[in-house]
Amino acid sequence: MQTEMPDSPISPGEAVWSSPTMRRSDLVQHKEKEKGTVSRTSQIVFGERQHLLRVLDSLEGTDVPIARRQQERRILEELIHARTRELNQINVAWDEKIGLVLSADAKPEMLEKLAKQAPQEDFYLLRLISEHPRANAKTLGKLAKHPYGAIRENVARHPNADANTLAWLSRDRSQPLWYLVAFNPNTPLQLQRRLRDRLKRLGENQASK
Repeated sequence: MQTEMPDSPISPGEAVWSSPTMRRSDLVQHKEKEKGTVSRTSQIVFGERQHLLRVLDSLEGTDVPIARRQQERRILEELIHARTRELNQINVAWDEKIGLVLSADAKPEMLEKLAKQAPQEDFYLLRLISEHPRANAKTLGKLAKHPYGAIRENVARHPNADANTLAWLSRDRSQPLWYLVAFNPNTPLQLQRRLRDRLKRLGENQASK
C-alpha cells in the first residue's frame, strides 16, 4: 500500500521518504551541550517517519483482523502526517527541497541557495548538500562551521573544499578532522606534510605500546 502524504509537496510515488538510501547515521541524536536535551533535527524526525512507514508496510502484509488493521493503520498514518508537518516546520517544503538536492539536475548555485536558506536544525538536508559532488567551495566553507560532525567530515574530504576551509577544519578541536584534511588533494602541501607526519608519529607510538 502506498500511503498518501497530503502535507508533502511531492507526489507519493516520488516521495523522498520512501528512498532506501537512509543510513544508520540518520538516526544520530544531537544533544544540546547546555541542557543535555535532544534537539529534534530533521535527521531525527525523518528517521522516525521512515520507521513508521516500515511498520505500516509490515502491518499491511500481516494476517491480522480487519478491524485491528484499520485502527492501527489510522494511528500510523496520523503519526506519519505529524512527522511530515514537523519536517515542514523545520524547513518549509522539506520533501521538495530534498528532492531538488537528489535531482540529477542539481546545480551548484541551487545547492548554495538551499544551504544558505536552511535552518541549522535541518541536519539531513545540509548533510546531503555537504556530500554532493556539485557543492561549490563557498557552500562547503559555510557548512564547515556546522555543529553536526558528519557534515564537517563530508566537507573535510570533499574535492571542492578550498585551502582556507581545509586549514580551518584541521584546527577543529571537537573532532580529529585533520586526518581527513591530510589526504584531501586541495590541502596546501606544507599543511599536508605536517598532518601526515603527525599521523605517522601516532602510528609509531601505537606500534611501540
